[in-house]
Amino acid sequence: MTALSTRPQVAPETWLDRIGIPHVLRWGFIAVLVFMAGNGVESNFIAPHMAEALGSRAALVPTIITVYGVAVMVASYLSGALSDLVGPRKVMALGFVLWVVFEVLFLLSLGTGSAAAIFATYFFRGLGYPLFAFAFLVWVNKVVPVKRKGTAVGWFYVMFTGGLPTFGSLFALIAIPGFGGGASGETKTLWASIALVTIGFAIVWFGVREPGGSKRQAPANESTAQVLTGGVRLLAKEPRVLAGFVVRLINTAPQYGMFVILPAVIGGELGWSQTQWLMMTVIVFASNIAFNAVFGAIGDKWGWLRTVRWFGIAGSALGLLAWWYVPHMVAPGSDWGYWLSVLAGVIFGILLAGFVPMGAIMPALTPTHQGAAMAMYTTAAGGAAFLGAAVVAVVLPWGGNTGVVWAFVALYGVAFALTKFLKVPEDSSRGHQH
Repeated sequence: MTALSTRPQVAPETWLDRIGIPHVLRWGFIAVLVFMAGNGVESNFIAPHMAEALGSRAALVPTIITVYGVAVMVASYLSGALSDLVGPRKVMALGFVLWVVFEVLFLLSLGTGSAAAIFATYFFRGLGYPLFAFAFLVWVNKVVPVKRKGTAVGWFYVMFTGGLPTFGSLFALIAIPGFGGGASGETKTLWASIALVTIGFAIVWFGVREPGGSKRQAPANESTAQVLTGGVRLLAKEPRVLAGFVVRLINTAPQYGMFVILPAVIGGELGWSQTQWLMMTVIVFASNIAFNAVFGAIGDKWGWLRTVRWFGIAGSALGLLAWWYVPHMVAPGSDWGYWLSVLAGVIFGILLAGFVPMGAIMPALTPTHQGAAMAMYTTAAGGAAFLGAAVVAVVLPWGGNTGVVWAFVALYGVAFALTKFLKVPEDSSRGHQH
């Protein structure tokens, strides 16, 4: 009985198992998609929306978003640590409750225009989605066999990116004009996003019965303090984990940074509309969705590290430059120029998926402390939102938007250099590492 409760994979493999989605967690993947769609509804209009609510204090918006990124990073760490302590299922429930409570308070604070209230409620709402989504990623890593870890992580990011920002932006694209457009339509859309988040939670809570998700993952002889600090201690004593942490931190930072600078550029300065910007986002990250599982499978066959190094890092750097420069090279406001700009963004979206095998590399770097390693992986994944906004806040005043883009390219260069520390035995037979 013990073997059955801790190793659900002993049951006959299904088609879903074979393609990298653990059958026992299948509804959890759908739950992440729906929950993150609700979370992602705001992603491409929240900055100008907050600016309008704040009026003369609109300059605070980049700082508010940056501090929100701190909350995301803290919760991303706790998602792994708490999952080890009480099981990922309870952590997902905690994330849902925090998200809904502080989303309601945030929306009420927007109505008052109080900078302090907006600041505080948006910060605490940032704790919600990492606890929900990344606790599920920990769950996936506990269940899936090593030979399919890269693919399984790829499927997780299909759902994660499918929600944030892709289907979330698509929902906003339809809902904002449906609710009358303008600031009022945006506000009603934000209220509607709560329903999506609630549905996502209900799917996993009632649809996933894998027993290991409700149990402590950490060794019984470790204290609560040891479990909660395990990731930090591992980061301090294992340079390879630190290198992996930094690479994953850099991974999606440009994505979040572009969410800050591009809405006003694409949806205004260059002659296109907010609707066209939202549609561009949907298409760009739909391409990312389509290739997350593909690059996970490529990593399992061709090599996790090679995939990250050449597709994820080098490819994303080139794609980011294309997404920034192509819109500025075409005729402003033109239809052909818009679609060429969308294509440039799609290149970035596809190659960004090349980072997917990092989710398999991190726990493999330290096989005896996989939970702590995953805590640092999820911290970096959440911290990317902070880093992206922070780069904008620091570089924009003196380097402008173009300086921000090149700062992200420079960070990709740092990530490329750090990949030499990420070799793991499980990857050695999947191509030749250099």
